[in-house]
Amino acid sequence: MSEQSGPTGTNPDQDVNANNLPGQRGDGGEVIGTRRGMFGANNGGDTTGYGGLVRTVRLPGAATRPYGGPDGATGYGVFDEIADELEGALDEQGLLPENAIEKTVVDRGELTFHIAREHLPRVARTLRDDPALRFELCTGVSGVHFPGDTGRELHAVYHLRSLTHNRLIRLEVSAPDRDPHVPSIVDVYPTNDWHEREAYDFFGLIFDGHPALTRIMMPDDWQGFPQRKDYPLGGIPVEYKGAQIPAPDQRRSYS
Repeated sequence: MSEQSGPTGTNPDQDVNANNLPGQRGDGGEVIGTRRGMFGANNGGDTTGYGGLVRTVRLPGAATRPYGGPDGATGYGVFDEIADELEGALDEQGLLPENAIEKTVVDRGELTFHIAREHLPRVARTLRDDPALRFELCTGVSGVHFPGDTGRELHAVYHLRSLTHNRLIRLEVSAPDRDPHVPSIVDVYPTNDWHEREAYDFFGLIFDGHPALTRIMMPDDWQGFPQRKDYPLGGIPVEYKGAQIPAPDQRRSYS
């Protein structure tokens, strides 16, 4: 089989102009590793039959001005307005924007501010309270684990909506595996209470200042964090009506 795949014979990792291909970034972005197989299993537990797949893992790089807008228009746009207002509001508070905002990313029509974790509460409060921003609603926080992203393996991603201005943005903070602490923003967005508990339960992110950071899905005495990429794929056997169902990585194998 040739290296090319898909109905048009295009390899998305080789052709920057490939269309209609999920996860396509061509040669752009920041390479953090190589994924093999369907889910990246590297301990022999890939039972999908796609163990021969090889895919470069890239994170989007920092965008340059002008950022444009969500409709893909070029030139000064909505994303530039949001960035200007946020940077100006932080500067008025005596916080240099470049100290709080590590990078600004525009990818797939979305604007993401990568925030230094120690400044997350102030940035979140500014986004909520500044009249020109008014991101009143946080729809939750998602955990992400990139084992190859050395020194910032754990990411927390926040989705913010402005009901006043009808705008959407994302905040992203990172922390290393060895120090998985991120400030809680429950006092800014109370709806994040259970979302932060879920991210803690599945990824081990510790949200400092959370009012009751306990597991929300797994038993209290569960060992490890099941949605980390380095968590064992096998799971546990299940008893069902007198029969035992083996763990997933023991059900079948491919040579």
